[in-house]
Formats: sequence, structure tokens, C-alpha cells
Amino acid sequence: MSTKVIAACIQTNAAPEVETNLERMEPMIRAARERGAQLIALPENSTLLTSGREKLFARVKGETGNPAIDFFSRMARETGAWILVGSMAINVGHERLANRSYLFNPEGQPVAHYDKIHMFDADLGNNESYRESANYRGGDRAVVADTPWGKIGLTICYDLRFPHLHRALAKAGANIIAVPAAFTVPTGKLHWHVLLRARAIETGCFVIAPAQCGTPEGGRTTYGHSLIIAPSGEIMAEAGDEPAIITAELDLNKVTEARNMLPSLKHDCEFQRPR
Repeated sequence: MSTKVIAACIQTNAAPEVETNLERMEPMIRAARERGAQLIALPENSTLLTSGREKLFARVKGETGNPAIDFFSRMARETGAWILVGSMAINVGHERLANRSYLFNPEGQPVAHYDKIHMFDADLGNNESYRESANYRGGDRAVVADTPWGKIGLTICYDLRFPHLHRALAKAGANIIAVPAAFTVPTGKLHWHVLLRARAIETGCFVIAPAQCGTPEGGRTTYGHSLIIAPSGEIMAEAGDEPAIITAELDLNKVTEARNMLPSLKHDCEFQRPR
């Protein structure tokens, strides 16, 4: 197993058309690979951000014959990189979609997928309200995926606020945790950096967090500021407010060092819950 990997986060401003987003992402994926990236991560809603249930469902396909899945498979084969599609909407029937991550190996095979567990149903004030569960159904399975650099734990956006999920991924062997997101600006300014750094410190994992930026169709302004964070909580690379590519070399020996210094993953105690 290799102990070092160059990771890239691609930050995008997603359009309401799948084809447009794929066209925009191709040169960014190739540019990340040219910078040496072996693991390239894309944000939540990589293929589509639109408003309105009718338009959303009209543009989302199932897995079979899905042009976006074919595109990412081809990109992995042609670049020789591992590609993490932070998430894309997948029609799974039952009047609900799945918000699903895919990890492709350099042969173009989807070696793992993860359905976002925690739905973003929140009222942020100033008439800003979200009901992800109106269109999506939550997943029920945590996922770690094997790579040449160890295991990657998969999460999506609002999952960030549930530390027990990240702890479970670390205890299952993850040394990298992916947190692709389309964070809102109000919560991003307040919580994005501190929560991601906390998840890295608590788990002793590297955290890679590719994000959406800008204002897509429908007026929901996304925060950007994609991050790559070390197990110590140090920010290794950060994007700004515009589409961008960030990279950093992850030395997986740092995971062992952090966990030996503070072995909290081994120190769970049973206790009586409050009544």
C-alpha cells in the first residue's frame, strides 16, 4: 500500500443542465490530473443543480444508460486517476431520488457508491428554507472503499453535522474521509471550516471537501471554499468563491501519528444515557 497520494478537489458552479456540467468538468478533471492528482474529488450535485421538482425529475436518470456515469467512467480510464463523484441525483423510483456518490477506479469501474443518509431539512431564517426529503430518500448504509492508499469513508454535505457517522467510518478503517458539499452561504460562513477541522481531528483522518460555489438556478448561493485538511486539523489547501482546483499531497503516515498521539478512537466508554 502506498503511503502518499496527491488529492485534488474540483470546485464548480453547477448549471441546471447535465450536459453543460459534464462539458465544464472535463477540462478541470484533466487539469487536476496534469497537476499530478491521483485522487480527484468533485462536489455534491456535480451533474445538476436546478429548482423545482418537475424540472429536477425530468432531468434525472437511473443508473442504466446514464450518460453522466458513462462520462465519469471514461474520464477515469483516460486520465488513469481515481475519481470521486461527490454526488449526483439518481432516479431510484418510488417518487424519490437518491443523492449518490460514486468512486471510480482508473479502469473506469464504479467500485463503491454511497447514498446520503442525512437529509437537509432546515429553516435558516430570512425566508431561506430547505426540504431535501421532499425529493430525495435517505440512505441507510455507511460506506468505506478500498484504494491503493487505504480506505476512504464516503459522506455528503449535511452528513458533516453527525460526528458519529465519521467516527464509525474511521473505526471501520478509513484514513481519508470525503465530504463533498453544496453548503449554503449563511451556514458556510459560520460552520464549514470549524466542522470539517473538527471531523479531521476527532477521527485522525485526512478530510477532502470539494464544494459548489456561486448561485445556481433557483437562487441558492453556495459557499465554495473547498478544503483539504490534515489529521491535525491543519488546512492544507483552500479554494475561494469561484470555480477552482486545489491539490495537496497526503502522507498517510500522518494518520498513524495523529492516532498514536491522541488514541481517542480506542477510548469509547459505555455509559448510561440521560433520562
